[in-house]
Amino acid sequence: MIAPTREGRSTRSPVSRTLAALAAAALALTACAPGSSAPPAATPSQPSASAVRTDAATLGDVTLTVWDQEVRGGQAAQMKQLNAAFEAKYPNIKLNRVSRSFDDLNTTLRLALSGNEPPDVVEANNGRPSMGAFVKAGQLLPLDAYAEAYGWKERYPESVLRYSRYSADGKLFGEGNLYGLPQVGEVVGIFYNAAKLTELGLEPPKTWEEFQAALGEAKAAGEVPMQLGNLDKWPAVHVFGTVQSREVPADQIRTLAFGRKGASWNTPENTRAAQQLVDWVGKGYFSKGFNGQGYDPAWQAFGKGEGVFMIAGTWLLADLQKKLGDDVGFILPPGATAGAAPLATGGTGLPFAITAKSPHPDAAAAYIDFITSADAMKVLTDTGNLPVADTAAQKVPEGPQQDVFTAFGTVTAENGLVPYLDYATPTFADTLGAALQDLLAGKASPQEFLATLEKDYKTFAESNG
Repeated sequence: MIAPTREGRSTRSPVSRTLAALAAAALALTACAPGSSAPPAATPSQPSASAVRTDAATLGDVTLTVWDQEVRGGQAAQMKQLNAAFEAKYPNIKLNRVSRSFDDLNTTLRLALSGNEPPDVVEANNGRPSMGAFVKAGQLLPLDAYAEAYGWKERYPESVLRYSRYSADGKLFGEGNLYGLPQVGEVVGIFYNAAKLTELGLEPPKTWEEFQAALGEAKAAGEVPMQLGNLDKWPAVHVFGTVQSREVPADQIRTLAFGRKGASWNTPENTRAAQQLVDWVGKGYFSKGFNGQGYDPAWQAFGKGEGVFMIAGTWLLADLQKKLGDDVGFILPPGATAGAAPLATGGTGLPFAITAKSPHPDAAAAYIDFITSADAMKVLTDTGNLPVADTAAQKVPEGPQQDVFTAFGTVTAENGLVPYLDYATPTFADTLGAALQDLLAGKASPQEFLATLEKDYKTFAESNG
């Protein structure tokens, strides 16, 4: 979803829901950004691969200004460690790191990029209202020549790279030029309480039919089958996306989620997915009062043993493991058969991008290459993060962390990652979140729910060229 890196979801709502307010706040902060009165940059041209200099030691004395939002726990630890290692390897390059909270970064970044002296490297939310707008304004440098020179296309599967791709005019998301590289990954799957499954005489489900049967058995035994807190509206997007990907082909989900022409929400497959959610409500599979329960209380209740399953993202692993220890397990959403190809909603953390006005693009690219290298992925692992590349190859203890690493490595390697649905249009997070609340509350039928989505999607797709 268009949001803070999913690690921050426990305390924040999706960014797409707050951008209008941030835009107004940005007007009051104009004086805080350097050169904020400068006009938008022209569409930048990228260097050819042959013109790229990859030996950072030969670039002379350089100071790189880097803006990031790696401010919490393991995020801050990995950045501090990697920055120190980079400066030790390249003593000619000094890093001027500006670390801001996600909200502060989003508030000030737009102003800074329009100024005369923007940072060299920035973490930019890859959704349409942020990275898409920056690309359209010519404020980010296309990185394809660097990707070729450094071999980034071999390092990252296309299912990950597409989350940082835009057409040069910023209209098409998921294809075109590459504008950034992320460090961390995330995938939505099914957390389960292993102790409760054992009490029920069940194993982690290997097929979607087994999963639904387990929900029924949990309900019959007096357990909460599935924990959900949907007061914030976006958590149900993850649940619907998971169900949808059992019914709708991956290419259709990608077309819809990236806001392309050529697909429709009004299909039998999407209707079946919506109806399945309605059926789960009718059978009492969700926690009581789920539409009025917040996201934090929901996962905290699961951590206290209230619930057998919970559909959520890998960003909750550390918190749940603190509460449940090795009793928390994680699996990718199972398919129709045990051997079905993996398919799951997911994405990346905020990509690191190079600003178009940076006077040191070669040094900036060397920095991004360094903090996303194979060695960097090991540092990310050691500091409790989920690396976006080489995930399955990392050595982690058996148990929940290994479950998550294996799941993400598998789904990305097999090109099974599909986008968060609220990528579809600049307003889709609000549209989908509200529509799901109505669907789950019985205020809208599956057909009415999908008609609401279709209207927003079609309006944007048709006007976007």
